Amino acid sequence: MKNLFPKSLSGKTLTILFASFLVFAATLGILFFEGSKKTVALTLNGEKKTVKTHADTIQQLLEELHVPIRSKDYVFPRPNTKLKNHQTIVWKQAKQVEIVKDNEDKTVWTTAATVAELLKAQKIVLTDHDQISPEPKKAIKNKMKISIKQANRLTLVDGGKQHQVWSTSTTVADFLTQQGIKLNDLDRVEPSLNETVKDNGVVNIIRVEKVTDVVEEPLQFAVVTQKDTNLEKGKQQVVAEGQPGLASKKYEVTLENGKEISRKLISQETVKNKQDKVVAVGTKDLAYQVSRGEVSGGKELYVNTTAYTADCNGCSGNTSTGINLRANPNAKVIAVDPSVIPLGTKVYVEGYGYAIAADTGGRIKGYKIDVFFSSKADAYRWGARKVKIKILNYINGIKGF
Repeated sequence: MKNLFPKSLSGKTLTILFASFLVFAATLGILFFEGSKKTVALTLNGEKKTVKTHADTIQQLLEELHVPIRSKDYVFPRPNTKLKNHQTIVWKQAKQVEIVKDNEDKTVWTTAATVAELLKAQKIVLTDHDQISPEPKKAIKNKMKISIKQANRLTLVDGGKQHQVWSTSTTVADFLTQQGIKLNDLDRVEPSLNETVKDNGVVNIIRVEKVTDVVEEPLQFAVVTQKDTNLEKGKQQVVAEGQPGLASKKYEVTLENGKEISRKLISQETVKNKQDKVVAVGTKDLAYQVSRGEVSGGKELYVNTTAYTADCNGCSGNTSTGINLRANPNAKVIAVDPSVIPLGTKVYVEGYGYAIAADTGGRIKGYKIDVFFSSKADAYRWGARKVKIKILNYINGIKGF
């Protein structure tokens, strides 16, 4: 009995020792296995973590971590890079983003963190006047839609006043709405409201309005002539003086940018009636209507001659005896020195014809006469010449006879 107990105790000890050895070996193996792992610093979509791994490459490590890698994702270093202890790895998952810029649509994959970073990567430069939604500081999300409207520089002319403005509108109508401009019923816009807004274009608003204008205007009187057989032919006499009337006229006036472009008479009312001027016109034949039969027996003399018209400088158109030469352009009249040839004397002028001495002149002295022509051309053609005249009747005698 004494030998059995020690033997049994020895067997247990051996078992314990063997088990302890196995535990030690396993622990030693575990420690060796864990000790052989590489320590790696990871940044996954901005989230930092540290892991230990036996992976040989970066791609194997990411697969161990169940991180899906696509060709559009950002991985640094490259996925096939040999993994080293204490290595730093960055992975950014690419997101799909739709960019709509000035009605042009395109889809991109990006690892940018914000809208601003994406615009920089796409080389899209914005000005302070451009519109973008969502705003640049917003974080990028998968399947995000980014709308960009680039502003155009425009010249706005409103009612004649010019301004330089920026606009992201696509049509003229949108532009006016964006600028807070209201149009009246008669206003015009150039170009038309449905036209596309172009960079450096001009939008011209013509402000049109119609107003009523009431004015008083004179009514001009007419000149009425009456034949008078008691008045010598060529003479006129005012029977009744004319008096202008007065009318109140109502106009519809169209203004563009404050300036009148047209007016239309709507109504008219007579405030004061006009009184026409009445003029008597003589029809009685004048003494200078001479017949050919009176030539015979006349006295002859030679005189120096010039010519004149009723429209000469300082001329009134009326002779000193009252003949209206403008009303009687076919009259045959000569201007004389009354001390040589009395006024009213009938003569025959060589190259001119039958005439009457019915006018005088400051330069007509002695044996000199001035013959009347209705046109300056005829007067110039006559010029200055010496001619023979015949006296057909006698008025108080003629000097030298």
